[in-house]
Amino acid sequence: MNIFSDSDIAQIQSHGLTLDTVTKQISDFKNGFPYSDIISACVTDNGAFNYDAQMNKYIDLYDSKCDKYNIVKFVPASGAATRMFKDLFEFLTSGEMNKTTKTVLDNIEQFAFWDDLSRILPNDATDIDKIRYLVTEIGLNYGNRPKGLLQFHKYDNDAPRTAIAEHLIEGALYARANNTVHIHFTVSPEHMDGFQDLLNKIVPIYEQKFGVKYDISMSVQKSQTDTIAVNMDNTPFRNNDNTLLFRPAGHGALIENLNDIYGDIIFIKNIDNVCPDHMRDDTTRYKKLIGGILIETQNKIFEYLRALDNGTANIDEISDFIKNTLYIKLPYAPTADTLRAILNRPIRICGIIKNTGAPGGGPFLVRDADNIISPQIVEPGQIAPDKISILHDGEFFSPTDIVCGVRDYMGNKFNLLNYVDPTAGFISTKSKNGRELRAMERPGLWNGAMAKWNTIFVITPGTTFTPAKTIIDLITPDHLTK
Repeated sequence: MNIFSDSDIAQIQSHGLTLDTVTKQISDFKNGFPYSDIISACVTDNGAFNYDAQMNKYIDLYDSKCDKYNIVKFVPASGAATRMFKDLFEFLTSGEMNKTTKTVLDNIEQFAFWDDLSRILPNDATDIDKIRYLVTEIGLNYGNRPKGLLQFHKYDNDAPRTAIAEHLIEGALYARANNTVHIHFTVSPEHMDGFQDLLNKIVPIYEQKFGVKYDISMSVQKSQTDTIAVNMDNTPFRNNDNTLLFRPAGHGALIENLNDIYGDIIFIKNIDNVCPDHMRDDTTRYKKLIGGILIETQNKIFEYLRALDNGTANIDEISDFIKNTLYIKLPYAPTADTLRAILNRPIRICGIIKNTGAPGGGPFLVRDADNIISPQIVEPGQIAPDKISILHDGEFFSPTDIVCGVRDYMGNKFNLLNYVDPTAGFISTKSKNGRELRAMERPGLWNGAMAKWNTIFVITPGTTFTPAKTIIDLITPDHLTK
C-alpha cells in the first residue's frame, strides 16, 4: 500500500529525491542499520602511529613538493550556531539563571564580541538585556548566525577575528601552493550572502599580509541528500500543514560537495576548530606532517600500481605494505588483482588525539562484509549497546583533522561516491514543534562516507584540536589571546 499521496510525491520530487529512495529510507527506519563489527580500538603502534621522530623529514617533504599539487582547504561550515547558545536561550525563556549564563555574564568583557555588543546595549542594561542583545535579532543575533561569522578571538593590535578569518590565516600557513590558497566552505543558503560580505572585507587584508592570492569557493549541502523524518512508529512525520518533513542527513551528505572539488590534496577541518595566533604553531606543523605522510604514502602506492600494470611487482613487498603501513588485514592470500583493488582507492591521513572524554567518534579496527579488517573512524551511534564501553576505553579521539588524496595513479579524480558504505548510517531521536521524531544520519563524512578509503591514523597533540562547541569555550585558554 502506497503511504504517499500525489502531493507527497510531488514534494519528494521537488526536493530532488525519488519515491524509491524515500521508500528505502522508510525501510531503513524500520529495519535499522547494522552496527560496526569492531575488532578493537586503535592504540599506539596497533592502528595508531606516532611520527614525531620523523617530523622534520615529513615537513621538509611537504614544503618541497606542495607547489606540484593543487591543494584545497575544505571547511564544513553549514548551519547556525544555535546549539552553541542553547543555555542562553533557556535563560531567556525561563528567566532562571543557569551556570553557563552566569559564567558568560561574569566574563562578558573577555569575549571577542564585547566591543560590538557594548556599542548597542541600552544604558543600564540588565543581565537579560545583555543576553538578548547577544543572541537574538534585536542585537548581534549570534544565536541564529553561523559559527563562521562569529567573532572568536580578539587581539591587542588587530581587529577581532571571526572563525572564517582564522581559517584564512591557517590556509596561508599550510595550504598554499604557488602562493595561492584555495579554500572551500560549505554554507547554508541563508548564510551565503553573509559569508560573501565578510570575505569581501577581509580577503584583501590577508592577501596583503601573507603575500598570497585567495581562491575562495562555497557550496550548499544538496537537498537530494536529505532524508525523510518519521514518527516514533516509523510512519512519515508531517508538519502542521501536512507536508512531509525532510532533514539534512548529517555531515555525511557533504561527500557530494567534496566530490565536486577540483584538487589533488584536500585538507578537511571543521569551521569551529580554530585557535588564536599564539597556539597556531602546532596546527601548522602537524598539518604539514600529515601532508608529507600523504605524499610519501601516495607515491609508494602509485609506484606499486605501475609495477602491477607492468608485471614487475613484488607481491610479497606490496602485501607487507598493505599489512604494515595501511594496516589492512586480509583473510586470504592476495593476488595481483586483489592488491590492485586495495591500493587503487582514495587515501586519507587522519590526525587523532588522546581521548579525554569528548563526545564523538574514534579510530577502530573494523571488519567489513568481506572479512577485511581496516582502520575506520566509528561514531557512537554505529556501536552496539553492549559494546559501547569500547568507545570510552579507546586511547584516541578523532577530531576531524584529515588530509585526503583524491586522484589515482593515472591522475584521474576518484568518484568518491563509489567508496561510501551505505550501511553505515544510524538513527536518532529529535523533535519538531514539540513532537518527537526519528531522524536518519546517513554515513558520516569521516566514517561511513569514507569507509572504503585507505586510512592511516597519526597521533597528534591535543593543541591541534580547539573547537568552540559552546560559548564558554571562547573564554578557555584554547581561545583567549592573553
